[in-house]
Amino acid sequence: MMRLLLKFFCRGCPPWVWRWGTQVLVLILVVWMGAYGWTNLVYNLQRLNLSLGFGFLQNQAGFNLGEAPIAFSSTDSYAWAFWVGWLNSLRVIGAGLILTTLLGVLLGLAGVAQNWLARNLALVYVEVIRNTPLLLQLFFLYGVLFLSLPPGAPAIQWVGWLYLSHQGVSLRSLVFLPGAWVWGLWGMLGLGTLLVLWKWQPWPGGVGMRKLVAGGAIATLIATLIAAFLTGHSPLGWDAPYLDPNQQVQGGLSLSAEFVALLLGLTLHTAAFIAEIVRGSLLAVPRGQWEAATALGLKPRLRMRLVIFPQALRIIVPPLTSQYLNLAKNSSLAIAIGYPDLYAVATTTLNQTGRAVEVVGLLMTVYLSLSLLIAGGMNLLNRQIQRGGVA
Repeated sequence: MMRLLLKFFCRGCPPWVWRWGTQVLVLILVVWMGAYGWTNLVYNLQRLNLSLGFGFLQNQAGFNLGEAPIAFSSTDSYAWAFWVGWLNSLRVIGAGLILTTLLGVLLGLAGVAQNWLARNLALVYVEVIRNTPLLLQLFFLYGVLFLSLPPGAPAIQWVGWLYLSHQGVSLRSLVFLPGAWVWGLWGMLGLGTLLVLWKWQPWPGGVGMRKLVAGGAIATLIATLIAAFLTGHSPLGWDAPYLDPNQQVQGGLSLSAEFVALLLGLTLHTAAFIAEIVRGSLLAVPRGQWEAATALGLKPRLRMRLVIFPQALRIIVPPLTSQYLNLAKNSSLAIAIGYPDLYAVATTTLNQTGRAVEVVGLLMTVYLSLSLLIAGGMNLLNRQIQRGGVA
């Protein structure tokens, strides 16, 4: 439209005038809209006797969080509450990205499998999950897995390994034993030796893969023997959950019902979309590649791992970025089942302080930063794959 107006008022002008003139007019329009919005915001805040500022973040929060990875109490500040909520969000997002990738790839591989049962089970799963709302799935998981369990003693017990109760899940977990830092130090030395072998290549003709693996294995073995000699035990041990005399679960890794339900919901939902991406990408590999791998006598597993999947990876990664971003943003639905993530903390803070502009601005900044970080990392991976560095 603007270019047409320029052409009408500037007949006979060279093309560069139209191009640059259009961009200048668009820039002026954007600046004007931004200035108008800011002026309107300041005017409305003045009418309410409010002013912009983030000083309220240092005030006492006055509320508790049902779950916190670090110490938090109602006497802490709003800023600390935001930080705790953000850590809760990162716990779900980080674990969800890993689990949904594994499950999505497995379902995608099952979707092209020769086994009739595996292929159709994957198809049914994908169609059911993709065509039901995520919020409904969260309510279903939270209500069926935990709220339907009787309160009190755990309803499901695998003694020493898992306890499932109304409050959540307790699992056997690994813990660091005294002296683990010695193992870590010598492990870093072994890794450093491996990097030296890779970087400087002391053997004539460079370091082949067999020599590199052999050298790394020897360096790791020596470091392990030295660490075992110095400490006299392994660096890790098991912390198993158990029932105390009051039938309460103690020890182990405790996960709240809200965390498990949210993690399962995000994982199962996003994995269905990733499965379709993987399946479609595998089928997009030219049929001749499948036939050539079969003609070479490769077994189905080797054919997929060495020939088909590396080529499909170039198609998988770009749309996979969108699903990762969706998972990170969908984590804000945690408020629906009571998980104290960043959005839940922001909502409580907004209700108490009335600082809508500042709170919403913080939320937008945090989620935008995380999305840009995920997108940037995936773009780097995509460029590496397109150059053939991974595939």
